[in-house]
Amino acid sequence: MKTRCLFSFHMPFALLLALHTQCYSQATKLTAEGAELTLLSSDYEFTEGPAVDKAGNVYFTDQPNNRILKWSCADGSINTYMQPAGRANGLYFDHEGNLLAAADQKFELWRIDPDKNVTVLLDEFDGKKLNGPNDLWVDPGGGIYFTDPYYQRPYWSRTRGEQKKQQVYYLSPDLGELSVVGDDFVQPNGIIGSPDGKTLYIADIGDKKTYSFDIEADGRLSHKTVFCEMGSDGMTLDSQGNVYLTGDGVTVFNNTGKKIHHVPVPQNWTANVTFGGKDQKTLFITAMNSVYTLEMNVRGVR
Repeated sequence: MKTRCLFSFHMPFALLLALHTQCYSQATKLTAEGAELTLLSSDYEFTEGPAVDKAGNVYFTDQPNNRILKWSCADGSINTYMQPAGRANGLYFDHEGNLLAAADQKFELWRIDPDKNVTVLLDEFDGKKLNGPNDLWVDPGGGIYFTDPYYQRPYWSRTRGEQKKQQVYYLSPDLGELSVVGDDFVQPNGIIGSPDGKTLYIADIGDKKTYSFDIEADGRLSHKTVFCEMGSDGMTLDSQGNVYLTGDGVTVFNNTGKKIHHVPVPQNWTANVTFGGKDQKTLFITAMNSVYTLEMNVRGVR
């Protein structure tokens, strides 16, 4: 990690020291003292979609092997939770403890209850099949936002999507209405919202940008603003409002869109990230065939 601050040699020493300390601590206070990136396992083909439950356990996907796995925060074990799993990609828990899955084998959005019963919430819009739900977030009221890019999968017989655009959708809390809330993306992917339900971040990985939006009372999005000039596969937030993007390791931006930290990950691609553990201070990272953890000073949010 490299951090650069510009100082004037004419500054009083006390001010110079204070500015240096502020600049350095901004980039280092996120990680716990002495914390190192820890490899949990590399026994997968491609890991994605980490989601944390109320107890701090993290569920993630190994999409090529069509399974969902569970990391236990109690003993650190990793076990298969569900297989087959609809080729699930992104995951997220709703407020009732159900695991939601962007299951793109048949272009579906799933709800998996604690007994592992699957309900298909939807698979089409306007009479046409979805492209392939990718990532999702649940707002405080229970509405579901999800991205629907098109990535050609080897297990599909089709070679193009039925939807003309790669869009972002909102499913109302009563699950009765599906609406488009964003249709001007190249390839939307990662998505996360603030815990107060007022701000939504969407990464347009195809345009190498991440945007922020205001969330209106009816779920619509307004005031689209470039948050940073970087796309992302997956993303999360911490308790300080910092935004974590993935791709080349994990890059952290503060809530104004300024880059403040970078976590190198020894893989060609880092797909996704979330906070887990009993105290929500363990950063859980999925990257290629592996999963990693990093102990943090900050907590995740739900």
